Amino acid sequence: MRSIKAEDITAAIKEMCIEANYGLSADMCGALDKAAQNESSALGRSVLGQLQENLRIAKEELIPICQDTGMAVVFAEVGQDVHVEGGWIEDAINEGVRQGYTEGYLRKSVVGDPIERVNTKDNTPAVIHYFMVPGDGLKLTLAPKGFGSENMSRVFMLKPADGRDGIVKAVIGAVKDAGPNACPPMVVGVGIGGTFEKCALLAKLALTRDIGKGSEKEHIRALEEEILRGINESGIGPAGLGGSTTAFAVNIESYATHIAGMPVAVNICCHVNRHASRKL
Repeated sequence: MRSIKAEDITAAIKEMCIEANYGLSADMCGALDKAAQNESSALGRSVLGQLQENLRIAKEELIPICQDTGMAVVFAEVGQDVHVEGGWIEDAINEGVRQGYTEGYLRKSVVGDPIERVNTKDNTPAVIHYFMVPGDGLKLTLAPKGFGSENMSRVFMLKPADGRDGIVKAVIGAVKDAGPNACPPMVVGVGIGGTFEKCALLAKLALTRDIGKGSEKEHIRALEEEILRGINESGIGPAGLGGSTTAFAVNIESYATHIAGMPVAVNICCHVNRHASRKL
């Protein structure tokens, strides 16, 4: 049994809140640079250039890359041989979010009740997903999720007879319906299989996979590439102003499902697909 201090979890989450909101990961920066070089539309290239300039200013002046600093989504991979010492893991995570958003001067966007709509004033609570894994480690991944793109996400309860073509149609249709509202170029996370809630979680998790790192399953990787081509042929383009770069990537995660169903979730993220990870 290995002990990990709650205060170390808090410190890691705090750091990631600020890190993820002040700059993009290397894979996302690379995808943006590549898109700026390959975009067919002059207006699209101009938009991508403005996004690059925005990143440069945020880095130099230490300010958030987007005014919507998101709701904190945390994926916690907890080793079965880990003991959290000095507090409850959920309290430790939320304290890290509170400190990160307060000390990092990040916008507080969370309301404590979806009906009463009173702001919690520190961006807590986070949305936390726990996964028990072998070993004595703890991996934390934080993904601040803005709601311009989150609101464009969809779940489809397809029939098995809809097949591969049904998946392609559903995902591309969701992106077309989103249009400029998801702040393209976007990253499209897709979850296939499981149940209603499982496919949505898979889609969210897919957004944390590095750009350019396709699925390990050959048939899924081929599906990612086909859907990405279809999305970029839609002509939506950067900022919805037309062009050949509507999405940087389509990341698909899949899971076993029931013989009578084929759940598909589409979780869209804008061009600031923010995420950071720590291993404790």
